[in-house]
Amino acid sequence: MKKLPIKKHPAKSESATVEELPVNESAANDDSGGIFVEVQRATDSVSTPDDQQFETWVKAALAGKRSQAEVVIRLVDPEEARQLNHQFRQKDYATNVLSFPAELPQGIPADVAGSMLGDLLICAPVVAEEAKSQGKQEVDHWAHLSIHGVLHLLGYDHEIESDAAVMEALEVEILRELGISDPYSNN
Repeated sequence: MKKLPIKKHPAKSESATVEELPVNESAANDDSGGIFVEVQRATDSVSTPDDQQFETWVKAALAGKRSQAEVVIRLVDPEEARQLNHQFRQKDYATNVLSFPAELPQGIPADVAGSMLGDLLICAPVVAEEAKSQGKQEVDHWAHLSIHGVLHLLGYDHEIESDAAVMEALEVEILRELGISDPYSNN
């Protein structure tokens, strides 16, 4: 797994790697079909969705694809998003969402490794600004980007036009099932 500078608490300056984060014991007792979502808040933004909303969006993206998964969603400010976008994609700006599929070392038991999907990093101020500039409801944009990120964790991509068409159609369908309009339409 890639080591990310994960801040344990937004008010603290100490860092930890993903491997050093504490295990949430409720994951083992999860009765929601084996989908576990941990939300880390390392942003000064106060208008972010609640944990239940993120869980709903992750489950919608995984429906029919995975019955067990562990996903960490880290909400950040522009500096952290810019730093990691530069480090991992060589692009020097704060992006809206980054996806880090789990890359586990050899020897991890299959029942553990099979459920670890990966991590999403979402830049809260970028999401808010994009929603405003695109005339979208902010919560709908959060849903779209969360689903978009999970699809990346599943292996979907949009670098090639034909792959983008598949991924976008899937996003539109998942969002429609949640009562959210097509984010790619100009309406």
